[in-house]
Amino acid sequence: MFKGSITALITPFTEDGQVDADGFQKFVDWQIKEGTHGLVPVGTTGESPTLSHEEHRQVVELCVEAAGGRVPVIAGAGSNNTLEAVELAQHAEKVGAAAALVVTPYYNKPSQAGLIAHFKAIHDACDLPIIIYNIPGRSVVDMAVETMAELFKLPRIIGVKDATGDMNRVTDQRAAMGPDFVQLSGEDSTTLGFMSMGGVGAISVTSNVAPKLCSQFQEACLAGDYQTALALHDKLLPLHRAMFMEPSPAPAKYAGSLLGVCSEHVRLPILPVSKSARAIIASAIYETGLEPAQLG
Repeated sequence: MFKGSITALITPFTEDGQVDADGFQKFVDWQIKEGTHGLVPVGTTGESPTLSHEEHRQVVELCVEAAGGRVPVIAGAGSNNTLEAVELAQHAEKVGAAAALVVTPYYNKPSQAGLIAHFKAIHDACDLPIIIYNIPGRSVVDMAVETMAELFKLPRIIGVKDATGDMNRVTDQRAAMGPDFVQLSGEDSTTLGFMSMGGVGAISVTSNVAPKLCSQFQEACLAGDYQTALALHDKLLPLHRAMFMEPSPAPAKYAGSLLGVCSEHVRLPILPVSKSARAIIASAIYETGLEPAQLG
């Protein structure tokens, strides 16, 4: 159920800085029509750190409604406050999300035992499948493979979004948890290697602007057609790099604005992309052959 190209959705804003509800739902519909296999609202790419709790819940509800059961919605439900994460997961379950994506608690730097207690509390408070989000570069805590294996004993801890960039982790995690543990790449530029070593998909930033190509890439990987996958990887690589040349999601939103899928507005402390970055992003879009989207 949770495999292939899963978009870490941007949250579009209006000119006055509010959540663009209508634009977001049209964007979700376009993503699905372009072949996206799953959706993650209110992750870091969705600017969850600067959304209010009310906006966070609103975006999840809008996504579930717009998806209409066509693809699974994996709602961002992470926090460094366990009680807050529980509340977000419970809300996601209530409104019909298929799973929750829960990041390792940032800034607090809990121990491995603390990570187990945190994820178990969320697991026990709802009936949603939970995907661990391991991103040491942002959270400053790295969940050990042994800790994941302990959590995988719980019936609804089902997998990981791995943004460590360490290909050895894919093999180590597969050896420890077996093939039923869902491994999703959290780093677009290394997804080809990740998939070849046992991954089953990616939670992608690039798929915000190139959903069809990212979907085709994932389908080739899942079919074992790595010759096609390599050609698509090479085509997408300039865009992968452009998406992270400045703090995300500013590059993705600027690229989206060029394609007509969203405005480029972001919330502080993230800034709009610089003039030099704009030229590189526009060039990457041209090189990739992307054309303006037709939203409903």
